[in-house]
Order: sequence, then structure tokens, then C-alpha cells
Amino acid sequence: MADLITTAAALILSAIFIFLFTNQQKSRNSKSIKLPPGPRKLPIIGNLHQISNPPFRCFRDLSNQHGPLMHLKLGESNVVVVSSPDLAKHILKDLNPSFTEKPQRVFSDIMLYHSSDIAFSPYGGYWRQMRKLCINELLSPKMVQLFQSIRSDETSRLMDSLRESSGRIVNLTEKIFSHSSSVTCRAAFGGVVVDNEAFLKLTADATAMASGFEIADMFPSSRIIGALSWTKRRLKEMRWELDVILDNVIDQHRRNRVENELGNSEFGSEDLVDVFLRVKEEGKLQFPIDKDNIKAVLHDVFVAGTDTSAGTIDWTMTELLRHPQVMAKAQAEVRQALKGNSTEQNDIVRNLKYLKLVIKEALRLHPPIPMLYRASKEEHMMNGYTIPAGEKVTINIWAMHRDPRYWKDPEMFKPERFENQSLDFVGGDHYHFLPFGAGKRMCPGITYGLANVEFTLSQLLYNFDWVLPTGVRAEDLDMTENNGLTAARKHNLSVVVTPYN
Repeated sequence: MADLITTAAALILSAIFIFLFTNQQKSRNSKSIKLPPGPRKLPIIGNLHQISNPPFRCFRDLSNQHGPLMHLKLGESNVVVVSSPDLAKHILKDLNPSFTEKPQRVFSDIMLYHSSDIAFSPYGGYWRQMRKLCINELLSPKMVQLFQSIRSDETSRLMDSLRESSGRIVNLTEKIFSHSSSVTCRAAFGGVVVDNEAFLKLTADATAMASGFEIADMFPSSRIIGALSWTKRRLKEMRWELDVILDNVIDQHRRNRVENELGNSEFGSEDLVDVFLRVKEEGKLQFPIDKDNIKAVLHDVFVAGTDTSAGTIDWTMTELLRHPQVMAKAQAEVRQALKGNSTEQNDIVRNLKYLKLVIKEALRLHPPIPMLYRASKEEHMMNGYTIPAGEKVTINIWAMHRDPRYWKDPEMFKPERFENQSLDFVGGDHYHFLPFGAGKRMCPGITYGLANVEFTLSQLLYNFDWVLPTGVRAEDLDMTENNGLTAARKHNLSVVVTPYN
């Protein structure tokens, strides 16, 4: 809102010139092709006046009026919104090579070092190289199993912290995010970042500003708007803060590598930062990397490993508090399975069938990444309409997960709906359930994320009984999402915990 207010005058003046000099030519070009239907567009701003936060909700409402393939104009930017599983499959699977690019944004250019991370980097050799390094050293099933001791240790710390707050109101959201960040830092960086709370807040604030609807993204040709953009200035300040934190992590690893050839991992070997430094020094990579490339990927790893896991745990606990019968059933399963088993609990947790259904249902209603962003490399025809080359395409996962054509009682939390459905997390032939995306650019950290979610939830349900604070009714909990790249809950979850005997 501050960004819109501070740049309003510049937006109007610049947009008028943009409209006068470019809109006539664009209109002539658009008449020669048949674009998907959409709401009526106003001069200069297009459909900006119809967009509200979070955008996936208003996109769903607009698609209900104009169809599952909808065209919007947001300032200078053209966006095609897809809300159909069949069309999503066509884009992510059948036409996958043509839709592997990500639209570039102010956020990725500034915070991700000119999009040199994994999530936003152009599809190609560099992207494959960095993704492979992360999978081999952090996200593979072998590494996920190795990190179980870290998960157990940090979860024990979380349980001790909650016991100390017995009978009092606890901000569970903050504790869960802090817990997830510690697990990710120890697994990827060899230890918790010195100023972990500042790092967590910085990345959370940056992610909240990464929705792709920044005013400078909508009018990229206007230098005036770019220069006056409050969001752009704030991102540059945050990038400086990020540099300080990540430079310290990398420099500390460099010093430790000189003193200890084994590496910085807790397991006496290399962690992810060590691996990046070693391959950089060896100079044998097909696509050489520098310090900024390393920092971009480390930012990715931290956000993906923290925000998505913590957000899923937070949403799941919120839904369980709103549905006491589901909570009781999940706790009964966990307590029966873990009772008297002080060792090898991870193996037991992996086989908790009802808990898995609960997590799937939470991911259906609250997908960590509510929309997938793509850009078409070439022109395509879909449903009789033209998708021009270079067009931005947004796949509304959140809307498809709540589509009554595919889900009975879609707005209700019913874990049992998954009992007789063979829906997994890796796509397959079903595209109405895509909590981790699909195609070549789907989330590579599924195994890592689910291991964190399952184990943490099992311990929360086993060790404590949960109620809302006095005067707070379950039906009054605000279930709206934050605006941003990920869809964390807008308001923190406050609870009263009682240790289970």
C-alpha cells in the first residue's frame, strides 16, 4: 500500500505516456490473435483495479466468471491465469520444454542476485548444475535420513520450550518457524546462523514482497516508477542486510576449512556451503560460480527449507484446533504408535497412515506455493485461444485444490477424502493436487520437507494437549493467507499447551 501511495503521481504521468506511445501498436497486434477471455480492461491500468490480496483468491473468483483460461492485463504486463487441472497438465507436462522459464521480477533481480538462484534462474545448464549440487548434498533420501539426528535434537528443544510454557498462552507460529530455521541451518550451513532471528525475519519479509505484483514489475519500461518504487528501495536495503549475514556464513566456512580439512558439517564432513566453496575453488564446473551465486542458492535453500515446512505445520495445527475430532483421532494414532518406543521413532512416524492423510488435506487447502509462475518460450494454441510467445502464465494451484468439480465439499477439512485416492506428491496423471508443483521445475525438496513436517507434527501431537486461549473460538480463527511467494497464515497461532502424561 505504501508503494502504491508514494508512486501514484509518477504512475499516472508515466503510464499516460506509455499508453499513448505503445498501446496503439499493441492493440493492433492483439487484434490479429485471439487471446483468452477476461474481465474488461481499463486504459493504462488494465485490470489492476480488480486485483486484491492475496491474488490467488481474486484470480479464482475472476476465473469462475471468465473461465479456466483467463487473460488479464496488469499495467503493461499480460498474464494468462490457468485454473484447470487439464490445462495445467498440458502446460507442465505435454508442453513442458516450452514452459520452463520463470518470469523475471524486481524481487528476484535484487534479492536473488540477478536470479542466479534455483527457483528463478533461467532454465538451462546453470540451473541443472546448481539443482544437482543441492539434491546430492542436502535433499536426497540418503541425506534426509542422515539429518534425522538434527531433526530429533531440534524437536526436543522445541518440546522443552513448550513444556516451560505449560498452561500459558504460546505463540506457536513463532516457535515453529524458529524450529524449522534451526533444522535447515544446521543441515545446510553446519550450524545455526549467528543472528538467526534477524535472518528469519529478513527472509520472511522478503518472501512476503515476492508476490510478483510490485508496481515496478507491472510497468517495467517506466524508469520513473522504478526509481520511485518504495518496494524496490526496501528490497535493496534488505539485500544489504542479507549480504552481511551470508557473507559471514561463507567467510566463517572458509576459515574453518583452512583449520579443518574435514569440513563444517556436524557429521565430520562437508556441508552444502563447503561443497559450493570446494567446487568453486576447483574451477571444474561447466558454469563457474562466484560468491553471489552461492548466496543466491543459500537464500533459496533457507526459504524453501524453513517457510514451506513451518507454514505447513502451522496450517495443520490450526486446522486440527478447528476440528477437535480430527485432532483426537490423529493423537490417538500417534500416541498408540509411539507409546513406549523411545528409539527409532522416525521409522514409526513414517508409517502413521492417518497423520499422512491429515498432512495431505492441509496441503490441499493450504499449498505452500499457491501459484506457479511460468513464461511461454513460443506461441501456443490452447482451447482455441492464442498464448503469445513470452506471455506470463500463472497456474492457480490454490484454486484447483478447491475446485468442486474435483473435490467434494472442497472448503471443508476432511483427511478421510484421501483414504481411497492414490494421489501422491509428484504429479503423475493427476493435476488437481499439486502441492509441490509438477514438471521439470517442481520442488526438489519434497522428501526433506515432508520428513520435517511429519516428525515435528508427531511430536507435537504426542507430547501435548492443545486448546485455544480463553475467549477465542475455533470458528473465529482468521484463515486468510499472507500475500507473498509462499502462503503462510496471515495471523500467528496462539495456543495454550498442557503436557501429556
